Order: sequence, then C-alpha cells, then structure tokens
Amino acid sequence: MAATDTLHTEYEALTQRCGLVDRSERGKLALTGSGAVEFLNGQVTNELTDLRSGEGRYAAFLTNKGKMLGDLRILAVEGAGIGGFDSNGPPTELLLDTERVALQALFDMIRRYKIGYEVELHKRTVERGLLSLIGPDARACVAPNTLPEVEHAHAPAAIGGAPARLIATADGVDVLFETPDIDAVRTALVQAGAIPASEAAAEIVRVERGRPRYGVDLDESTIPQEAGLNERAVSFTKGCYVGQETVARLYYRGKPNRHLRGLRFLEPPDPSPPPAPGEELRLGERPVGHLSSIVESPRLGTIALALVRREASPGDTLAVGGRVATAELVELPFRPALMLQ
Repeated sequence: MAATDTLHTEYEALTQRCGLVDRSERGKLALTGSGAVEFLNGQVTNELTDLRSGEGRYAAFLTNKGKMLGDLRILAVEGAGIGGFDSNGPPTELLLDTERVALQALFDMIRRYKIGYEVELHKRTVERGLLSLIGPDARACVAPNTLPEVEHAHAPAAIGGAPARLIATADGVDVLFETPDIDAVRTALVQAGAIPASEAAAEIVRVERGRPRYGVDLDESTIPQEAGLNERAVSFTKGCYVGQETVARLYYRGKPNRHLRGLRFLEPPDPSPPPAPGEELRLGERPVGHLSSIVESPRLGTIALALVRREASPGDTLAVGGRVATAELVELPFRPALMLQ
C-alpha cells in the first residue's frame, strides 16, 4: 500500500472509528508529598487546590514575564502510581505529562522551587508508556462505563491483564501503563478494535481541530491568551502563580498582539518546495507571522496553523513565503463547510 493510502486509512480510523497512536515519548513526572498540590498550584496557570483524586487539569507554566515554558496535564491520584485508587478525597500523588521538548524546563522548575515544601519529584518518562485512542469508538475499545465523560477524568483499569490508568481526552481515551506491559496493552486494544495509526495521521486531526502544540506552534515567546488557551488552561480567580501579573493584565486591560489562526491554501502549493514551517506570512507587504504546523488533510487540502498579528483578520488572504500560493486566514477549528468536495 502506498504511503498516501496508508495515511488516509489511518486518518479514517482516527476520525470515524478508533485509531491507536503511541505517545510514550511524552515527558512524564510524578509529585508526591503533602505539599505537592500547594507547591504546584503556585507554579502553573490553572487552579489545583480543589483537585480531587480521579480528576485532572490542563495548565501552562510560565516565565516571570508570562511567556510559556510549556504546557502539561496534571492528574490527581490517591494511592501510589498507575494502580492508585480514586475517591473524592485529596490526592496523594500528582501525575504530570508534557511535550518532550518541555520536559527539562518542567523538571528544572520543580527542582528549583520545591525547596521548603514537602514534595518529592520522580522521573517517569522511561518507566511509563502512553497510548492514545482517538476517534468516536475510542471508549468502546476500553471499559466505557468506568470513565466519566469529563476531559482529564481518569480511573484505574486492567488492560490485557496489566494495570493501567484510563484518561478521558477531548479526542477519546489515553491509556497510561508501566512500560514493560506495552505489548500486552497494545495487543488487547487492537483486539478490542483499535487500529494502529501514525503520529503523522494524528497531526492532521490535531491541526483540523485547531489544537496548538508546544514546541511546534507555541514557544517561549507565546503568552497563553495568544494561543487561545485562557479557557482551557488559565484560572483568573486563583492565588498567585509565576507569570500571573502579565497574564491577568492582558486579559483585563489589553488585547493580545497575536492570535492563533488557521490557514487554508487557496491554490495548490508550489511543489518545489512545498510550504514549510517557518515561512513568512504577509498581509500585503507587511509581515504578520510565520507558518507553524502544516498538513495535507484528506478533507480540507493543505492547511496550517500560525500565530498571526491581530491586524490580519479571518477572511484575509495572506501571501506565503516567496511562492505563488496564497492562504485564507480562518477561525479555528476548521469548519466542515471548508471541506473539499
């Protein structure tokens, strides 16, 4: 089967059935100790003090000037590790995962500022695997009644005879487990109907849904509001955290200079070379941003994400690099009305 046909088959699984993507390379840490929640609450953008076992949060961690060092998922567990049980009580362990590119910054931040707190930091990247089930049938591939339908909710389970933790996501279910159990877990999920898919296919789905990725679309120059992360990742009622002053001032008094937007190419891109991340975007003669993620969607053609200056509005046509092709700026997520006929 040709590579393009394989990618389309994987894309179909991720959007119409249940695709299985290996995300074990994501960075993983754990925090234990009575001061874990109090400590981390002072470092990240979302509220953690009301977090209970079985719940989770998405957050960013910032510089003192409010620029992103990374983003992360935080899961609260009562008990130890993957097999810890869940109740309505306060957590005794926080499981963290982040983009691999942000792992060192997260590790350094915790190690530097945890002094004075009852907190222990544990490395988990190598010890634990992570498989993502993506698609409308994702829950049917695991025990569907054990997991609340709330993003970041999680629960212990047994997959292929191995202890695991199921995590609700916006796209399906993530499965966290001990690394030596990866073959047993993967086999059980495939037998339940999951179809192995590549990260390249998953990237198409991510871009279509307008979800930015740290290290690809976002970096240390990005403020969360520019990336549209306020609703998902930022609390404006919690106590102080690193970078709060800038984030709050921009939210209450200012307007971000940039916005995360989608781009839909209006003409077939020049095949030599194709558009690439980093290419300049221009509104008339004025530079307004650079391409970040760019994919070939089976439904939408060539589409991309970019942080674009606010003077460029949805509906504007932008020139891309030095090529003939142009792209229309659109709101995210990409709408079904834009699909290719």
